[in-house]
Formats: sequence, C-alpha cells, structure tokens
Amino acid sequence: MLIENMSMALHAIKVNKMRSFLTMLGIIIGIGSVIAIVSVGDSIRALYAGLYADVGINRGIVMVSWNVEDFRSTDYFTLDELERTKEVFQDKIQYMDSDAYADADAVNGRNKVKFSFQGIDYNYPDVQKIDLIYGRNLNEADVKGSRRNVVLEKSGAKALFGTADCAGRTFLMTINKNTEEYTVVGVYQKQQTPLEAMMMGTSQTEAGFIPYTILTGKGSAFQDLNFFVWDGVNIQDFLPEITRYVAKMKNRPASEIMTQTVVEQMGSVDTVLGGMSVAVGGIAAISLLVGGIGIMNIMLVSVTERTREIGIRKALGARTRDIMIQFLTESALIAAVGGIIGILLGGGIVVLGGSLIGMETVVKPSVVVLAVGFSAVVGLFFGIYPASKAAGKDPIEALRYE
Repeated sequence: MLIENMSMALHAIKVNKMRSFLTMLGIIIGIGSVIAIVSVGDSIRALYAGLYADVGINRGIVMVSWNVEDFRSTDYFTLDELERTKEVFQDKIQYMDSDAYADADAVNGRNKVKFSFQGIDYNYPDVQKIDLIYGRNLNEADVKGSRRNVVLEKSGAKALFGTADCAGRTFLMTINKNTEEYTVVGVYQKQQTPLEAMMMGTSQTEAGFIPYTILTGKGSAFQDLNFFVWDGVNIQDFLPEITRYVAKMKNRPASEIMTQTVVEQMGSVDTVLGGMSVAVGGIAAISLLVGGIGIMNIMLVSVTERTREIGIRKALGARTRDIMIQFLTESALIAAVGGIIGILLGGGIVVLGGSLIGMETVVKPSVVVLAVGFSAVVGLFFGIYPASKAAGKDPIEALRYE
C-alpha cells in the first residue's frame, strides 16, 4: 500500500513539476538556511577550539585574587617560589614560568618595529610547538644566564631586517629602562588561515620570545604562575592541589586563591557560540512555517482539482483512511524532497565558503537527519487538513464534480 501511495504521489508531482518545485521552494530555503547557519556556527566553534588548543588545553594560571581587601606586596610571587612550586609538583607540572610579557621598540638602523615579547623558559617548545624556519629556540643557557637572545616571528623579522633569514643579527631594544643589544637566535612562523587572521585582527605589534629571566630578574615579583600539566594529568583535578599549596605559601585562605584554565575559557566561549547558533538557527527555522503553509495551500488546490479522482477511488472501494494516507504521503514527499535539496544547497554553500576562506567546515550528520525528519513532519502536519478534506468528500458528489 505504501509503495502504491508513493507511486501516486510521485506521479502527481511529475504532472505538475513547476508547481511542485515552487511549493518545495519554501522548504528548500528554510532547511538550507538552518543547515547553513548551524553548520557555520559549529565550524566557528571548532575554529575557536583549535585556537584555544594552540594556547594549550593543559595550561592554567594561579594567583592571589585581586579582589581581596588587604592585598599586599608579599602576595606577588618570586622566582624562588616559582622554582619551589615546580619542584613540589614535578610529577604533575611539565612547565612553569612567570607569565611575563613586555612591549618594546626594536631598532635596527632606521627601522623601528614594535614587538610584544613573551617571556619563556627553555623547555617551552615541549608544551607549545614553535615552527622554526631559521636558527634555534632559546636554550637552558640563554634562560639561566639571562642572555639577551630572542626568537622572532617571521613577519616581525622581515619588518626589522628586510629578510626573515636574520639569525645571528643584532638590534637595540629598551626593556626595564635599559637599552641594550639583543641577538636573534631563531625565526619562527605562525600558520593562520585567512579567517583566523581576520578574527585575530590586524595588529601593528609583532611577536617574539625572550628568556623570562630577563623580564623577571632576581628580586622581581610577578602576579601569577603560568603552568602546563603533563599529558595524562587532569588539570581540573589538579587545581585544588595547587590552590591549597599556594594558599599555605601565601598564608591566605584557599577561597582567596584564583585559578583559571584554557579549558574553562574555551567552555565559556563554546557555550555562548552554541547558544547563538541555536537561536539564529531557530529564527531561520521560522521560514519552514512559510514553506508548510505553501504545502497546505497547494494540497488544497490539488484536492479540488482531483475531486473526481477521489470519487472514482471511493466508488471502487477505497476507504476514507486510504484517501487520507494518499494525500498525506504526497505532502510529506514534497516536504522531504524539498528538505533533501535544501540540505544539499545549505551544506554545499558552507563547504564552498569554507574552502574559499581556508576554513575547515563542520556539517554534523545529526543536524542533517534532524532537518530531513523535521521537513517531513512539516509536510505531514500541514497536509493533515487537505488530506482530511479529501477523505471526507462524499463519493456521489465527487463523481458529479466537473
């Protein structure tokens, strides 16, 4: 019976191709919009997850909260405290530094370039990949000896020296009010898609790495400890441990110690983006109602045009239920076909757009299945009234209809 109804529905669609296509158009646009918007949202969420992964999903910071009423100078950390903390948790912490940064103007002849230097330890490449193209990374002697050596990002090196191949060359720079000569020991490059570059914005400041001991010398104090845990260590489980240790070291209640992880930041951003994607997708889904109304309208026209056919079928023994199922099948088929075309259209636009801007796109199968199922439900729902109207026709009156 189902095959027969499907066959009759397909025949009715073929007989009125243009009308059927225009009826499907509302569903195509609605489903296509939903697929495109949700997929774009999921793709952006995946992009942000990748960006946070680059920062380090095993990364965290710990500090005495700024919100305490009696914040004192001893609430800052010293290098000795950093080394003690690293030693105590050597089985949990793979890397730790003072989270130091410095903005400075690098001068080479007439060229002056503004840099933002991140202070790192020699084993930083163990926790964060540095894609070197020339020279080497900072080593243990550079850090422990506070040597004035730096690693520059490719664009900054070219701006300062006119070429990225500048390992071994020197320049002048003022840090902590001391103007001294620094040596480039390495040059790295950071790969970014056009979309990532657009989202990060255009900055006039170049990037680079410098021994953190230059920015945080002996006797200096700094606000927080920046650390990476070993692979296999659950950072969320570790936070209470390091919180208790720092609280005891600083003679503070544990409630006054603040911690933050990249995973927590990533979760907050993902929640916001997910909510926005669902909200905008829901707004786009309203267009499906317009498509459903179009289906109802055309099915009412179809019922009127096929009144005589309904009378003949009833005269030959078709039950009221059979007539109703016939027209429900037709409306559901129109909606489902429109939904499939909409999925291909929406998904195709997302994939094509992603390839043009160098972005990896995400089209979830669950969203596709949900979209097809929802379009079929729309077809059934808006087909109920026309189908019931067809099924309720009196066979004698239907046979008389011209």
